[in-house]
Amino acid sequence: MYEYMKGQVTFVSPYYIVLEVGGIGYQLAVANPFRYNTETKETLIYIYQAVREDAINLFGFNQYEEKQLFMKLISVSGIGPKSALAIMAGEDHVGLVKAIESDDFKYLTKFPGVGKKTAQQMILDLKGKLDDLVISELKGDEQISLLDIDLDGSNNRYLEEAIEALLALGYSQKELARIEKELKSLNLDSTDAYLRQGLSLLMKK
Repeated sequence: MYEYMKGQVTFVSPYYIVLEVGGIGYQLAVANPFRYNTETKETLIYIYQAVREDAINLFGFNQYEEKQLFMKLISVSGIGPKSALAIMAGEDHVGLVKAIESDDFKYLTKFPGVGKKTAQQMILDLKGKLDDLVISELKGDEQISLLDIDLDGSNNRYLEEAIEALLALGYSQKELARIEKELKSLNLDSTDAYLRQGLSLLMKK
């Protein structure tokens, strides 16, 4: 069982990243691949290894608390690793904990793959058990400004990658169509920024 790996991220896609450690490239499924970049020489990523009859999958997390939250989420009946990553992708973990503690079914069912029954199970299984997970929120230069986008510029590539990443997390074309206009109105300088804003808009719809 792996606890963490330390190496260089050599590849980033909407579906996973590759972390090279000692000359070996490990494919890691992560909640938001575009949080990582290939320019950083060394990155420490906490690892969860899932073993099934037909596959061995590795899941990566920036913080130890994120790994613990993931493990608690997949302990809930009806939530698999993919659904857990989609729930964590928005990074509003404080909002998630508040929703569970306050029986906010409406908030929880906004996540892909989470219906009313699963939301009820989340509350039943996790209420009162997440207080020890203090996860820092990202601030500073990741604030998003609202400006008109140059659709012919390089930013459009970031938007397309973000949309692909949202689809990979399990959001439907119909759900993404509701936020497409708002996303296109933004002038953001990275795929990560578009992805974060997209997740924020999806939780508000």
